[in-house]
Amino acid sequence: MTTVTQKMPQKLKDRLYPVVLRQFAGKDFHAVNIRDISRESGISTGTIYKYFSSKEDLLFSIINEKLLDLASLMRLHLEGTEDVREMFRKLFWVTMNFFDKNPDLAITAFITVPLKSFMANKSYKRETEIDILNEIVEKAKRKGAVISDMENHYFVDLYMMISVRHIQNWYVHGMKWKLADTINHFFDFFWKVVQN
Repeated sequence: MTTVTQKMPQKLKDRLYPVVLRQFAGKDFHAVNIRDISRESGISTGTIYKYFSSKEDLLFSIINEKLLDLASLMRLHLEGTEDVREMFRKLFWVTMNFFDKNPDLAITAFITVPLKSFMANKSYKRETEIDILNEIVEKAKRKGAVISDMENHYFVDLYMMISVRHIQNWYVHGMKWKLADTINHFFDFFWKVVQN
């Protein structure tokens, strides 16, 4: 848990964050250190420690911030959409497109970071995304479009399992395709499982 409370200025984030994600995406989690991050970013270790208590605090702060960006994009793309099936499809599309544009984040969060460390951090819960998904599920249930007695956490489980599995499969196969292009391979399956 961090005791650092100062917020890092955006201009420093713009220099630091891509380096941190590149380092973690390219190396084993335990091989990454603040000295290398400092050297590559040109930001002193003292400045980094002014805002973050450890490399873990730095990394998980970035992951959390980026996942909040993903949630904001979800809200933006869902705005004005009333068709429930399309809302679920957009949710997957925004997620996959976001990780297409942020491949180092995808690799870091779902490949590099030890799962136990990630699970101990608040960013693992992805509460904002889950809130959005639960809103869609509730709307879908009210409209009778999905199985009404299926508990909401099963929708979340399906979303998480499908998203993470496709990211891992993409990585294992050398990232040769766009994640967003995989939606047609799995969305019909997802919809068949949940539709009423």
